[in-house]
Amino acid sequence: MGYIKACKVLPQELVALIQDYVDGEYLYIPRKKGNEKSWGEANGTKENIVKRNREIYYQYCSGVKADALAERYYLSEKTIRKIVSIEKQDAKQSVG
Repeated sequence: MGYIKACKVLPQELVALIQDYVDGEYLYIPRKKGNEKSWGEANGTKENIVKRNREIYYQYCSGVKADALAERYYLSEKTIRKIVSIEKQDAKQSVG
């Protein structure tokens, strides 16, 4: 998330009013209702993790052991097993 200078996008009167409340501090303005984005959606992180998890699942199904996958992806074996379990459930729901 980048910062935008308020004086570049807001009327001067509004900037002056905001300064009465938070002079020189950072201010977060949330998105409007319905415009929210979920975690990782804006920068592609979520999509990358979904892709990685599918790769892990397919490799596991192809016979690659959890410990080898953990080392390859820098994750714990417990995390690999959790990913495999979730992907397995998702695959079952997609089929039937």
